[in-house]
Amino acid sequence: MRFRFGTDIGLKREENQDAVRCEYFGHNILAVVCDGMGGERAGKEASHIAINEFFQRFSDGYSESLGDDDIRKLMISSISAANSVIYTRARLDFKNFGMGTTCVAAFVNSKAAFIANVGDSRAYLISDTGLHPITTDHNVAALLYEQGKITKEQMATHPQKHMLTRAVGVDKTVLTDTFHLDYEDKINLLLCSDGLSGYCSDDEIYDTISEADPDGIADALIKLANGKGGRDNVTVAIVSD
Repeated sequence: MRFRFGTDIGLKREENQDAVRCEYFGHNILAVVCDGMGGERAGKEASHIAINEFFQRFSDGYSESLGDDDIRKLMISSISAANSVIYTRARLDFKNFGMGTTCVAAFVNSKAAFIANVGDSRAYLISDTGLHPITTDHNVAALLYEQGKITKEQMATHPQKHMLTRAVGVDKTVLTDTFHLDYEDKINLLLCSDGLSGYCSDDEIYDTISEADPDGIADALIKLANGKGGRDNVTVAIVSD
């Protein structure tokens, strides 16, 4: 099992407010992608706090003996730990008011993948048949679609598709979605910020992954997003057998 990851400022932004980190836990892998938001420097600070707090809390609580539900709970508590630190930091300094971040995380062991997410950074399953979304975006456009007020096609171009309904650090507590994927032979996952998924179709992302050299997948996906105008920071992490 291995991982590849990368992040890029894009072509339009003055600062990269995304963050990514992947590490081995024995033969297992933990990967996290965050996309910060807020005023000057606050978004960048939020995403890096979230990454660091998540890994610290997960590392403190992890052991090889944990069962599936224990791992799920540990991922939730790791996001909650990040939420508490960011929420407190924002209230101690007025310049950080409104700071927050998305967070999508994957822990993969030899038999299952555990996904946790808040916001609109995504996790995908990569299979022989295509790219399959695992997570659901927490933004206004997705909410309107769920309520039947707009179509799926309208959701992709809705002016409020980047307006989050849920983020890490904005409120005192945060609700985290979790997913559990069992597998037998192999699993391939993509985590990404909306700098990729917001401007490139699932088919374009899948074709790029299929055609890229395994060691160059992250760079190829970043190049794809920048080729679409590079209007946002773009960050990716790939976990595969």
